Amino acid sequence: MNHWDVFNGDADGLCALQQLRLARPRESQLVTGLKREIALLERVDAGPGDTVTVLDISLARNRTPLLDLLARGVRIEYFDHHHAGDDPLPRHPALTLVIETAPTRCTSLIVHRHLGGPHAAWAVTGAFGDGMGASARALGHAAGLDDPHLATLRTLGEAINHNAYGESEADVLIAPAALHGLMRAHATPLDFLRCEPVAAALIERRRQDLERADALAPRWRLAAGLVYELPDEAWARRVQGSLAYRCIEREPGRACAVLRAAGDDAFMVNVRAPRQRPHADRLCRGFGGGGRAGAAGIDRLPRARLAAFLAAFEQAFGTGGPVAAPPL
Repeated sequence: MNHWDVFNGDADGLCALQQLRLARPRESQLVTGLKREIALLERVDAGPGDTVTVLDISLARNRTPLLDLLARGVRIEYFDHHHAGDDPLPRHPALTLVIETAPTRCTSLIVHRHLGGPHAAWAVTGAFGDGMGASARALGHAAGLDDPHLATLRTLGEAINHNAYGESEADVLIAPAALHGLMRAHATPLDFLRCEPVAAALIERRRQDLERADALAPRWRLAAGLVYELPDEAWARRVQGSLAYRCIEREPGRACAVLRAAGDDAFMVNVRAPRQRPHADRLCRGFGGGGRAGAAGIDRLPRARLAAFLAAFEQAFGTGGPVAAPPL
């Protein structure tokens, strides 16, 4: 019998898997990728009697291969916090499905509760990396972690998350699968930070990239929030998600979008929503993207639809509330 661990290569996916494998050690085949590599279950060549654990990837993007694997006799446990699509959630005796889409939840927190909380510091690190500072601090304080400890976990979580952004593994400091291999040996994030030089390197890479991003002015200043435009360069590909989180943290009452050139005729888009108007996923789904209420994205926004996106952004996060995207 073979086992696969299928997970998003960002901080939330990595820290969720870290908790599971500390609590339930087992050898597995890894299937992962960078932040935007979501359709991962189609890469799993499992058969009758095999098992699969899925972490932090949208069921909406993986429904067909999920159903195919179940039909082949594969047992699957699936943990996630993204919008799962408009169809009813699948039910199957071989499927354990734990999906919570509340804007205060991420996969690391879901796994933490599922396991009964033996590795809270890793859950806090994943939550900080996923931009859920309030949830991370609440769990950290409940687990007895003081503020300096939490500040360290936040720095590490944000750096791990930063490493997941890029067009290819050439853009990032370390591939997510290799990073998991280094993390796996350490019972706590502080052990990882003390023992693995890559941890400090990740933190420094993020600092340098954000220093470049901080020198940029928003391309558009709208009533609902700020919109940045980045060039198609390696540092910009890495910083896109971190800049979006930084923007919403500085002005929590306003939305933020970060656009990066994707060729000559399109943009890749990251959107972060203010807490009082958590409509990021609905906005992005209207343009072929997805995500969750507080943070979502669009893999390819045609330049011809930029004006429509800006108008929808303004209405989604202004006083009017979310609306459907205008038709093509």
